Amino acid sequence: MAFINYSAVIQNTHLQPKNDRPKPPKKITNANIVLPKGYLEQLQQKRYSENTVKTYIHYFKNFIANFSDRELSHITKEEINEYILRLINERNISPSQQNQRINAIKFYFEKVLGRDKEYYDIGRPRKKRSLPEVLSKTEVGAMIKNTENRKHKCLIALIYSCGLRRSEAINLRLKDIDSKRMLIKLNDAKGGKDRYINLPLQLLTFLKEYYREYRPLIYLFEGQMRGQYSAESVWKVIREAAKRAGIKKRVYPHILRHSFATHHIEQGIDIRYIQEWMGHESIKTTQRYTHVAGNNFNFRNLLDDIL
Repeated sequence: MAFINYSAVIQNTHLQPKNDRPKPPKKITNANIVLPKGYLEQLQQKRYSENTVKTYIHYFKNFIANFSDRELSHITKEEINEYILRLINERNISPSQQNQRINAIKFYFEKVLGRDKEYYDIGRPRKKRSLPEVLSKTEVGAMIKNTENRKHKCLIALIYSCGLRRSEAINLRLKDIDSKRMLIKLNDAKGGKDRYINLPLQLLTFLKEYYREYRPLIYLFEGQMRGQYSAESVWKVIREAAKRAGIKKRVYPHILRHSFATHHIEQGIDIRYIQEWMGHESIKTTQRYTHVAGNNFNFRNLLDDIL
């Protein structure tokens, strides 16, 4: 019996115990990234919407992760161009996402660091102008009639009859409903603008019935804990209402706003009034609905006159 010392063999072959092997570098994720000072603060000070803030933060953290070994302020315009181009080629990001990523990066250099506006050589894609989806009056009516819950019925009727955005509906407070003047005040809507819209008589009836049953305290629509109604809840209410009405197409909150504008155009309402009502900055946004309105401006087909 003998004892064999293998130490020399281990040293010569450079064998290492498993515990001494180098660990792989920790993967960098958005959760591990800290935003540079001033980025979030500037977004909030400039009153960007909640969705825009989330989008900018997400895409800018992606940018930071890509240049994790660099000082952000030293990254050149050429490197940013290469980064965006790589995302286009390798991940096939959409034109909309490309614009959002560029804007999130520009915001840091121009608003946080205070540099001059910079133009990036990656061609800004032309925004796709798809026609809005709409429901018929019959379909909207079926959604409202087949909804027994007063709060849900009132919510659907409000969004459709007033052409509201989902955020505008859930931000409404009791004090914003002026039943004497038959007006609703929208405070700090998209673009930071206030505006008044008419309060339909039938909607006022719904609101009175709803108030007697639920007695909201501050917001017009409140959750179970008396807090502001959530955007996710609005989506769920409208989706379930569409199912009960037997609507097969995809239905979401904003389709009611699209339907509002389209139905008013079909009734012959001046497009400038619709623009003002909906709070559109440009009339071009409102003009989209003329392409889906069913009356086609009452044009008579030429063939009908000659055949």
